[in-house]
Formats: sequence, structure tokens, C-alpha cells
Amino acid sequence: MATRKNTQPPGRHAADSHDLIRVHGARVNNLKDVSIEIPKRRLTVFTGVSGSGKSSLVFDTIAAESQRLINETYSAFVQGFMPTLARPEVDVLDGLTTAIIVDQQRMGGDPRSTVGTATDANAMLRILFSRLGKPYIGSPKAFSFNVASISGAGAVTVERGGRTVKERRSFSITGGMCPRCEGRGSVTDLDHAQLYDDSKSLNDGALTVPGYKPGGWSYRLYSESGLYDADKPIRAYTERELHDFLHREPVRMKIAGINMTYEGLIPRIQKSMLAKDRESMQPHIREFVDRAVTFTTCPDCDGTRLTAAARSSKIKKVSIADACAMQISDLAAWVDALDEPSVAPLLAALHHTLESFVEIGLGYLSLDRPAGTLSGGEAQRVKMIRHLGSSLTDTTYVFDEPTTGLHPHDIQRMNGLLLRLRDKGNTVLVVEHKPETIAIADHVVDLGPGAGTAGGTVCFEGTVDGLRKGGTITGRHFDDRAALKTTVREPTGRLAIRGATTHNLRDVDVDIPLGVLTVITGVAGSGKSSLIHGSIPAREGLVSIDQGAIRGSRRSNPATYTGLLDPIRKAFAKAHGVKPALFSANSEGACPTCNGAGVVYTDLAMMAGVATTCEDCEGKRFQASVLDYHLGGRDISEVLAMPVTEALEFFGSGEAATPAAQRILDRLSDVGLGYVSLGQPLTTLSGGERQRLKLATHMSDKGGVYVLDEPTTGLHLADVEQLLGLLDRLVDSGKSVIVIEHHQAVMAHADWIVDLGPGAGHDGGRIVFEGTPADLVADRSTLTGQHLAAYVGA
Repeated sequence: MATRKNTQPPGRHAADSHDLIRVHGARVNNLKDVSIEIPKRRLTVFTGVSGSGKSSLVFDTIAAESQRLINETYSAFVQGFMPTLARPEVDVLDGLTTAIIVDQQRMGGDPRSTVGTATDANAMLRILFSRLGKPYIGSPKAFSFNVASISGAGAVTVERGGRTVKERRSFSITGGMCPRCEGRGSVTDLDHAQLYDDSKSLNDGALTVPGYKPGGWSYRLYSESGLYDADKPIRAYTERELHDFLHREPVRMKIAGINMTYEGLIPRIQKSMLAKDRESMQPHIREFVDRAVTFTTCPDCDGTRLTAAARSSKIKKVSIADACAMQISDLAAWVDALDEPSVAPLLAALHHTLESFVEIGLGYLSLDRPAGTLSGGEAQRVKMIRHLGSSLTDTTYVFDEPTTGLHPHDIQRMNGLLLRLRDKGNTVLVVEHKPETIAIADHVVDLGPGAGTAGGTVCFEGTVDGLRKGGTITGRHFDDRAALKTTVREPTGRLAIRGATTHNLRDVDVDIPLGVLTVITGVAGSGKSSLIHGSIPAREGLVSIDQGAIRGSRRSNPATYTGLLDPIRKAFAKAHGVKPALFSANSEGACPTCNGAGVVYTDLAMMAGVATTCEDCEGKRFQASVLDYHLGGRDISEVLAMPVTEALEFFGSGEAATPAAQRILDRLSDVGLGYVSLGQPLTTLSGGERQRLKLATHMSDKGGVYVLDEPTTGLHLADVEQLLGLLDRLVDSGKSVIVIEHHQAVMAHADWIVDLGPGAGHDGGRIVFEGTPADLVADRSTLTGQHLAAYVGA
């Protein structure tokens, strides 16, 4: 008999040899043929300056390919309903495991989405109340604000014994949705004066709603419906005509010779505009909604979203509405006190989920908090909840800056969670800048050396100690510590906040100094955003730059977003005596083959679509005739390919000198985006780059008070110095700068600190310290003071 030689070393199984994720020749975005080996079942941190290619390697290469391969295991029919993913530009990807991506995308655009519905907590609470609630009102659906109560009756035809018999049947579903607000918790009142000018007729252009322009189909639906006289001023309408115009139920009718569905103006606006989350609206629609709509708490359900029946059923004098309104840490204690053997497994599962919230530092939230109001960091941690108790092992977890929005005190807790996931036998990949998290890594990958085209290579791979000695930008700045200021600026005035009670604030009185750099700090959930965004009185010249995502398609770029393209187009047009629209890839100058996109997308049904560079314009996006026009020896496509620093020189002097363009470019350079090219699609910018782009745009505002919400998000240790220099320049130019921040370097650099706490949720909401950073370090009575003292080595 033939015997097979065992080539494996004794005691080692062949299956145990796949201990690495191998990436060879990665070229996604700015990656330059990156080859790397990542150990499995270890915690690997990817770091490097903002824009160096971390997300391109981790998310767009490793995680994207893992997801694509999983999707391919489904049938072609199922794949047709899933997003089609193209294979990343990489030569070899070996040893991949199932990837679970926990990113910072904001949660839920739907106004009915809450913290409870986004996790399993609400579902378990509904089952609990349907079993134990007194009086009994029905199944779990009776406690759901997403299920409406419906009933119906009619005749059905049944085949029985060879005969056809008609029987009468009726059905009813008891839901928990409040009928008045339809489960939203608030009702909207529309100001009719913002919808139309009642002194005009429809034919005179009475409608003032965005998108309803005379001649457009939305407008003709009303002006040519024939239900009322379009030449009569709206104020002269009879009661019946006004009802048809504003409130008519949907009805099929022929308008301008075409079969269309007519419905009153108000229900049409409610469906098309008000059903969306405010944050996901386009700016001009949002402005209209803010002007025309007043949101008031629903008087029927008092904002709980639930019917009176759902609120009447109670367990130990607590209704489901009361339970959802409780702070989660209190709700966990209430659930723990319930002793009901009949639902013991359910109580255990619910208690575990609620305890996970507390453990991850979100115990201050309540289950009825709308998901759209969570910050990026909070949304990421809510998504983590479902993975903490997971039985899955040998999975790859991918995190995008999990410490975002966390106080140094909370970062230690997050580090413990990442290590727990690793110790269960998972591969944990983390994109991170904070030294506290880099320090716990088993393996560090440092990308760089610069950003954009100057990055995309692996500068260091190895241990944390090796990184410190490695000489890379991250290594050199790893142990940087900002020193406390020896002198602080004197305020020029005070911004008084009195009796602030927004969310968890406890009747807070505080004076915020003007003309200086003020930092508002405190543990996550202590009330910082409530104090600044919710309580600062509206005043002229207040510029608020929050963490809201920049919304833009692949056609948007820094030049279009900042308004830089307008002076550039005008300069080209003026030099050649032609229309500015020729120099827009979204208008007349667009290449007709690719419509100005630069690439042609081929849809291959359930297979991944293919994007190929347009052969006619060679990816330049413009018609050939447009590229014949030059300014300073460059055509428009060459100008858009320039990085900001080169464009600054180009538009600063000589034939192409354009002061309006130079001012915008100066601001882009000031916020550290000198390496970004003017025509780079917004979709390829990293999170930190997008926030700085937003900051550059708002720097031109004529504001006297700037409010920045965690501007260090996504910033490398080396970039934080540049940000501090920018904040100093803003203050020195006469502005007042208020920064909500956890980064110790920004705290140390402040002129004045307001510390909220002492804890989160109802344990916070008070001012625990106000004064200079030096006084805070000397005092050390607060968590912030202790961590800042340790940071500056005091």
C-alpha cells in the first residue's frame, strides 16, 4: 500500500497554517501597489495622517472584498436585490474571513427609527408587555408605534364539498401607532402663507413651494386640474374649491391629456418632503421646511407615539412608554428587579442587551431617543451592541475610529471591548489616531508618508514599541504632549446662558467668555452639545460647524462644494469671451458620451457593474472644444487636477491671477487640505478631510462666534498642531471660538474651560468646573482634570 508523507510539522494541522490575511498589489484610490500581511485573531491598528489611505486599505479593499465574496454565495435572484460590489483593484487577497463593518455612518433617516427599534431592545420589551402587562390589550403589535390598528369585513368565496360557498369574514389588527401623529410623536402644522401667495391666481405663479415652478408638472397638476378657476386669486376660492386645492384625497384624472393622480397640496407636500428625516433633505428643501412647518408634540399621545390603550397596560405601575423614556441604566435596574419565571429567558436576554449599553458607555441614552439625533460615535457604539454578545468567532471586525466622541475616561472602556472581541478569537481591524488605542494593538500598520498623492504606501509594520522608534510621522508624534499655556487671553465680553434645561441640563447658568478660545468638555453624555447647540441664544454672527456629514455625489468635488469653481469658470469665460457654463462638467461643457462623469458605467444586472474611463474625453469630463480654451497655459481639466497648493500659486499671480479664487484656496490651505486636488470627488475624501472642508467653507462667513463640534475627529496627531494654529489665528483675528472637544491637546491650548458632569445622562448636566486649564489641572477634582493632569505630566 502506498503511504502519503505528512509534510506538516508534527502537531500542526494543515488548517492551522492560514493565520494571515495577505494583501498584494492594492491600488484602490491613492494606494500605491500596497502589499501587507495582517495576523488573524489579533488586534491590528491602522494609523497615518488624514488622507494617507487607511480607509482605502481597510474598508475599500479588505472589507469590501469580503462582503463581495459573501454576496456571491447567494442565488442570482437574491443578488438582484443587493447592492452590486465591484472587485477592488488588488492583485491578491488571501485568507479573508467574514467581515462585520462597524462604521460611523449616521443611523436611520426614518423619523420613526429610535434607539430601541435600531437594536432588539424594543422588540423584547413589546413581547414582555404583551405577556405581563395588565390589562391585557393584545399581541406585541399592540405595543408597536410602527403598526397601525386596522380592521375590515367582506365576503369570501370558499370551495367546499364540490360547491362554491360565500361566507362573511372580518378581521382586525390591533396596533400601537397613535392615529393622530402616525407614530412620529410630533404633529406638523403648515403655514399656508409659506405655500402660496393668496393674492395671486395659480396662473400668476401663486405657489411658492420649492420645485413647484410655473410650467413644471408639479405646478400644472394644480393649474390645469379644472377643479377650480386657475385665473382666480386663491383668497377668492369657495370653501369647496379651497378644500380641493389643499386637502383633496388622491384621485385619478386626466390633466393636460395625460392620466395623472391628483391630490391636495398639503398631503402631497407631507408625503414628498415631511416624511423624510430633516438631516437628509437638500439645503433649499430644509430651509423651506424650517420656514413653513412647525413641529409640535402630539397632543393625543404626548410625544410617546403610542395609543392610549398601549399606554394603559402596565407592569408594576410602569407602561411601555415610561420604560422607553427611562435612562437605559435605570431601565436595566428595573428589568433586573422583575421576577417572573414564565418569561425568565426573555428577561435575561433583555437585561443583557441593556447592560451592553451601559458597558459601552451609552447608559445615558433612552430607548425612545430618535436614531437620527445620535452623533457618529454614538451611532457606531449602538451598532456594536449586537456584536458584543454574539456567538460568532473567527470573524473580522472592522472599526472606523471607535473612540470618536469619547472622553479619555471612556476610551479605556472602549479599549476593553476591542480586546474582548479579539480574545473571543476574532480578527479586529481598527482605523485610529488616538495614542491610547494604538498602544493596545498587537500589530500596527502606519500608512503615509503624506496625504493624498503623497501617501498610499506602508511606512511601518510591527509592534507599538517599533512604531515609537520607527521614525515615521506617527512614531515621532506618538508621545507628543501639548504644554499648558503660560498666559491666557483676556475675554472681551460674555455670552450669558441662564436656566438651561435642554435634555439633561439641570437649570445651568454659565457665562462663556468671548474673544478667546473656550473649550467645553466632559464625559460622553454629560450635556455638552445640549448646552452649546441647544441653549446658546440665537444671535447674529453665530457660525456653527457640526459633525453632520457632507452630502454629495461623485460629481461633487472641493471646487464645487466651496464655490471655488464659480470664479474659475468666470475667469476662463472672461479670457475667451464665452459663457461660464461651458466650463462646468455638469452643464454645457460636459462630454456628451459620459455626461461629464469621466467614466461610463455598464450595468451587468446581478453582477457588479463595470466603470470604464470614457474613451472620448479620456476621463477629463469635458468636450474636446472646451479643452481648447486655456488660462495661464492650462485648460479647465488641468486646473481641476491641480492640488490646492499648486492652484494657490497658479491663481495668485500672472495671467491667471484671480483674487476671489485665491481667497477660497487660502482657506483650504489653512485647514490643511493643501494636498487635495480641486476636482477630487467628495465621495473619495476621508471623514477628517470632509469636516475640514466644511470648516474652510464656513471660515468665510461673517460670523463673530464660531462653534466647532469635535474638530479633531479624523485628525492625525501631527494634524492637531495645525488645527490649534488655525484656532489661534481665528481668535487673533477678533473671533470668539467655542470648541466642544475631548482631545487633551485642545484642552491644554484653551484660554478657558467649561467642564460638565460629573457623569452622563441624569448623573450629568451640571457645571463641575470653569476656569483656565492650569486651574483645572491644579484642582483635579473632576475626571477631565485628572486625565489632563496625567496628559501634561503635572
